[in-house]
Amino acid sequence: MAELQEVQITEEKPLLPGQAPETAKEAELAARILLDQGQTHSVETPYGSVTFTVYGTPKPKRPAIFTYHDVGLNYKSCFQPLFQFGDMQEIIQNFVRVHVDAPGMEEGAPVFPLGYQYPSLDQLADMIPCILQYLNFSTIIGVGVGAGAYILSRYALTHPDTVEGLVLINIDPNAKGWMDWAAHKLTGLTSSIPEMILGHLFSQEELSGNSELIQKYRNIIAHAPNLENIELYWNSYNNRRDLNFERGGEMTLRCPVMLVVGDQAPHEDAVVECNSKLDPTQTSFLKMADSGGQPQLTQPGKLTEAFKYFLQGMGYMASSCMTRLSRSRTASLTSAASIDGGRSRSRTLSQSSESGTLPSGPPGHTMEVSC
Repeated sequence: MAELQEVQITEEKPLLPGQAPETAKEAELAARILLDQGQTHSVETPYGSVTFTVYGTPKPKRPAIFTYHDVGLNYKSCFQPLFQFGDMQEIIQNFVRVHVDAPGMEEGAPVFPLGYQYPSLDQLADMIPCILQYLNFSTIIGVGVGAGAYILSRYALTHPDTVEGLVLINIDPNAKGWMDWAAHKLTGLTSSIPEMILGHLFSQEELSGNSELIQKYRNIIAHAPNLENIELYWNSYNNRRDLNFERGGEMTLRCPVMLVVGDQAPHEDAVVECNSKLDPTQTSFLKMADSGGQPQLTQPGKLTEAFKYFLQGMGYMASSCMTRLSRSRTASLTSAASIDGGRSRSRTLSQSSESGTLPSGPPGHTMEVSC
C-alpha cells in the first residue's frame, strides 16, 4: 500500500514565526497546486494491485466521487475533459474525487507477463472495497463509462449500503450472446484490437468522419505502450456476465441512477434496455444529442449540468445555479411501470441546447432527456 507518487517541495524561504503574509500566501498557493495534481496510490487486493488518484480532501458527511474508465482508456483520457470543464469546478470543490485505473492501464504501467490471468470484471469490482478501506471512505457516488459502468454496477449490487448514487455512461449490462460472439470473432479476423476498441468507444459515423477527436484517440490506443494490457481488459469486458437486472426483483440497483448515452452511440439500445429493467422511481435516463459515443468527451457542459441536477436530487448542492440546458415547451408523460396515475410514471422530456434550464424531476420519476 505504498504511495507511488512522492512530491517534495523545497522551501527557499522556510515559514518561520514573524514571516510576511505574502510568504504564507505563496506557501498556500504551492499547497493548492500540489493538491490539484492529485495523489496517486496503489493498494494490494486479492486480485492484484490497483492504482488510483485522489483529488481534494474528504468533506464531512459527503461521499467521494468515484470514477471508473472504459476499455482502451485510463482515468485521464476518459474523464479529464469532463472534470476540467469550467462549470464542473463547482462540483469538485464540494467533493473529494477518486479516479481508478484498471490494473495495467495507469500511465507507465509495465506490460503483464505472458500468461498473466487478468481479473474478470466481477473481480475488478471486488477490488473496490480495498480502495475504500485504504482511504477510509464509507460511501461513494460512482461515475463509470462502458466497462467501468458495468464494474460500478456490479459493486453496487453487492455493496448497496456504500453507494449513494451512480452515473452510468454507455452501460451494457448483458453478457454477449451467441450472435454477438460470432460477430466479434468475425470482426477479429479482419480488424486489429485498436480498431475493435475504437468501434466500441465511438459510433461508425464518428469513425467515418475521422475528426480530430477520433484521430487523437486512435493514436492513443494504437500506439499505447501497454496495448497488451489493454487487450486483456478488452477480453475481460467481452467475457462479462449478465447483471440480470429485473425491475421489481432482487437484482436491481437500489440507489439513484442516471443512465447516459449519446444519440449516435453504439450502446444506445443496451442503455435503453437497461433503463427498462431498473426502478423507474430511482432512474433518470439522459439521451444526449450530438454527443456520439463518448458524451463526457464531446459534451462535457451538458453532462456537467445534468450531473448537478442529479446531485441536487440526492440532497447535495441545493444552491447550485443551472443555466446550460433548456426546458422544452412540451413534455410527454408516458407510463412504463403502471397504467393508473396513482403509481410513479416514466417522464420523457425533450431538450435542446439553447438558453434556459432543465427542470429537476420530482421524486419518483424517470427522466428521459434528449438534449
